[in-house]
Amino acid sequence: MRPFVYQRASDAPSAIQNLATATAANNVLTEASAQPLAGGTTLIDLMKLDVMRPKAVVDINPLAASWSNVSLDDDNLRLGALARMSDVAANPEIQQHYPVIADTLKLAASPQLRNMASLGGNVLQRTRCSYFRDVSYHNCNKRNPGSGCAALEGFNRSHAVLGTSEQCIATYPGDFAQALMALDATVEITGRSGVRKIRFSDLHKRPGESPQAETTLSPGELISAFLIPGPWPRSVYLKVRDRQSYEFALASAAVALDLQDEVMRDARIALGGVAAVPWRAREAEAILKGQKFDDALIDRAADAAFADARPHRHNVFKVALGKRVISRALHQAATMEI
Repeated sequence: MRPFVYQRASDAPSAIQNLATATAANNVLTEASAQPLAGGTTLIDLMKLDVMRPKAVVDINPLAASWSNVSLDDDNLRLGALARMSDVAANPEIQQHYPVIADTLKLAASPQLRNMASLGGNVLQRTRCSYFRDVSYHNCNKRNPGSGCAALEGFNRSHAVLGTSEQCIATYPGDFAQALMALDATVEITGRSGVRKIRFSDLHKRPGESPQAETTLSPGELISAFLIPGPWPRSVYLKVRDRQSYEFALASAAVALDLQDEVMRDARIALGGVAAVPWRAREAEAILKGQKFDDALIDRAADAAFADARPHRHNVFKVALGKRVISRALHQAATMEI
């Protein structure tokens, strides 16, 4: 790990001011001169690997007094960005009214990491692509813009089949983000200009021509909260992986249904493990909405979700697997007792 300066923020303005120096011409995340520290479960890991090289680390945990609150008012949920994953997963009201959120948090990482990791940091975690995390590979457009993508011709079993580009096929690794996508969450962002709100679906950027630009956050901006309308008691998260614990998804689905007399008045589907960013399967949702729950219809929706998939040599299996995960998740949501 390279030397760095540790700074402890006393309040939000001081944290934002210190982080506002985190500017770089074309690679804000990897070469940023300052990075925020909450749980540190991703940042410290990448610093040890020499992938991220901040000159300063700004500890934002003193903000937790005001940024870690969890509240449910008039069926609308507010989650402070510095709330810990394990605390939110164990919240009885979230388990009752937003089970998909509790599921995504309980199925992520290990208990030790969930005790440390913050919600804001979790949605900003970076890809697990081995070519990104191993600096001996020069050709990674996320680390070295314009150098190429080693995964295209390399071992790409874990890589994305949706939302990719010729510059990057890395998979977004998180789970919690899929619940936020499915539930039409809003992100509260605090920066030098004050507080602004955007749809969670607008937070992450597809790789396109610039894979190094992963979010729409400006230098110095911090996620301060997530706002989720609801409730969504008929919601589940299904995660398929190589082993049952401490593993990232090969394919996952966050599903929320408004089901009455077997008719799906509303259906939400977000996919993980198969896409370059948190992914909403809107084509599949359009097929389901207003229709009676039916196996043939579910199969059509699953096919629609992967109609634009672009698999590579080692991850072709993800298309079939992803379809089955959607089908199983929809069946689980439709039959759950609420």
